[in-house]
Amino acid sequence: MPVPLQDLSRFVTSDPDGTLGLTLLIEGMRCASCAFLIEDALKKEAGVSARVNLTTRRLTLHWTGAASRGNELAAKVTALGYHLAPFEAAQMDQSDQREEKSLLLCLAVAGFASGNIMMLSVGLWSATTQTMGMATHDFLHWLSALIALPTVLFSGRPFFRSAFQALRHGRSNMDVPISVALILTTAMSLFETLHHGTYAYFDSVVMLLFLLLIGRYLDRKTRGKARAAAQDLLMMQAGTATVVQDGQPRLLPIRELQSGMLLQVAVGEKIAADGVVETGESDIDPSFITGETLTQPVSVDTRVLGGMINLTAPLTVRLTAASDQSLLSQIIRLMEKAEQGHALYVRIADRVARAYTPVVHTLALGTFLIWCPILGHAWQESLLVAMTVLIITCPCALGLAVPAVQVLTSGRLFRQGILLKSADAIERLARVDMLVFDKTGTLTQGHPQLSNPQEIGSRNMHLAASLAAQSRHPLARALSEMYGGRILKLTVWEEAGKGLEAFWDSTRLRLGRRDWCGACEAPADDKPELWLQIEGESPVRFTFADSLRPDAKLTLATLKQQGYGLRLFSGDREAAVATVAKSLGFEIFKSRVSPLDKAAEVDRLRAEGHKVLMIGDGLNDAGALASADVSMSPSSALDIAQNAADLVFQGSNLSPVVTALAVAKRAERLVKQNFILSFGYNIIAVPLAMMGLVTPLVAALAMAGSSILVVLNAQRVTRG
Repeated sequence: MPVPLQDLSRFVTSDPDGTLGLTLLIEGMRCASCAFLIEDALKKEAGVSARVNLTTRRLTLHWTGAASRGNELAAKVTALGYHLAPFEAAQMDQSDQREEKSLLLCLAVAGFASGNIMMLSVGLWSATTQTMGMATHDFLHWLSALIALPTVLFSGRPFFRSAFQALRHGRSNMDVPISVALILTTAMSLFETLHHGTYAYFDSVVMLLFLLLIGRYLDRKTRGKARAAAQDLLMMQAGTATVVQDGQPRLLPIRELQSGMLLQVAVGEKIAADGVVETGESDIDPSFITGETLTQPVSVDTRVLGGMINLTAPLTVRLTAASDQSLLSQIIRLMEKAEQGHALYVRIADRVARAYTPVVHTLALGTFLIWCPILGHAWQESLLVAMTVLIITCPCALGLAVPAVQVLTSGRLFRQGILLKSADAIERLARVDMLVFDKTGTLTQGHPQLSNPQEIGSRNMHLAASLAAQSRHPLARALSEMYGGRILKLTVWEEAGKGLEAFWDSTRLRLGRRDWCGACEAPADDKPELWLQIEGESPVRFTFADSLRPDAKLTLATLKQQGYGLRLFSGDREAAVATVAKSLGFEIFKSRVSPLDKAAEVDRLRAEGHKVLMIGDGLNDAGALASADVSMSPSSALDIAQNAADLVFQGSNLSPVVTALAVAKRAERLVKQNFILSFGYNIIAVPLAMMGLVTPLVAALAMAGSSILVVLNAQRVTRG
């Protein structure tokens, strides 16, 4: 339930520059026009910055002055008919589940009622009143009414509530003409039934409602998938961390962490915010931030970032930034900023809908006035023609024009191993002309593999694998997995940041860093390595490489031949990036690119007029994935990166990138054709309805037929 406005002041935060902030969850938003309306109302206030994220339904406010001003700004939003509550990711998830269950229940009831009422209608359609008799005729109408009236009242709630809220606050939306058509047609049908008339169209009302709910449910599902990306990132800041205060450990919510606090990080725990190691030595997994799969040693004075995972020994970290100023928070803000205004075709439909409502009502009212006072027809007949105009112009086909293609395209891509996660990704993908790739885990397999097994004897491999089997280090795990044979039972000690040690028949064994294993004088290069030292023998080197995806070279050659621009931006070492770039034919590439710089590079390409597809797999790519016009991740990617991406592809091949681009171009053509069909239908149907050449039944069938035509056209995306 929304918190009373007078209580919102306690949720106000203060930025370092003195600006106050408040983040709220908006309930009642239906489309992009709602977001624009809220932003416009708030931006009229002096010194106020407001941003509405339609995907997460977050309202972010910033202002100068007193904290109590937040209540005044929130009141302006509630005056527009929306409900507000302090934003919590868990609360948003619960709200989504409630709304989806309610909509699905309305859809099920309308579908069940539609099937039953159609069976009754067959009798009414197939015989006249004289044939079946007035008593039977009235009985079938009353049975239809008994089914239709509770169905309209129950299943029509999503439209009625939305329309009522809009009208109550002096605005309109797409649900207003839908609600008027449902109510007027139902009322007219009931009136006709009471007076033994023939113009009862309960079947048309229920079928219309069922089709509209299908479109609403599809839209709700696709929006929910898109919302998961930002929600997962936000959940990373929703836990607790251990800080040392007055010499005692204390659990504190991550969102309350401040610069200067001393943070305790246990083995296997995620570092909650940016800082510098104050005590301890360990290895960290930086893949959340840099995308690099290899661990990094850290010790006193080493800088660490929120999101990195501590692997081998406890650490204490002196925080250098509050949780809301950490790199992770900056990535979240990048994602939210980038999620604004992507959906071109949805925006077109919304703009049409804003003009659609007054135009439809004007046409219906004008039709009634022409037929009744001017032409002198009876009011019942005039009202029937006006209702026919409302029914026949109902925007069902327009509402299905985009989601029908999206759902069928999603199914085709899924069968080819590509999961479509964002509702509007198809239209954005179709306009791409520039592809930006991450290296590790995207162009490569994403995990190290032993590259010199031929240089290592079977005994050395056996001993090294026996040591490696008891470590979580990525290189040790790669070595152990490759061996796959029976290992020795050894008692192994792990030296943090150095390696593994054990005794085998009184002989000391070490596996780890070169300096710890006595190989300081050995030639060095940029290859990831482990060294095995058997007491009394020369150290043996194990080198590792992250191999390319098997079809990477062919895929990139195909993309280049099709005219796409290609870029490679990686946080990895310069030599490693240059090697991959050269082997795959990249002319432009950059190494050691930070997450923020990677997003900035994508923004720069967009500013130059390019439509950018970003393909990446790590949290370091999340900002760039969100900043790009559209994004993809492999299924092996980090969960957060998968959720940030619009599409996720399975398997070890890179060819799904080519497949997705081709399917998207075809889908875009079909969406445009659906718009033409929708508008063409109205251009033909509306004049016929205004001239009285169409009955409400035919109007409902025509409306349903236009929707079916749109869906059948969308089916073509599954072929070819």
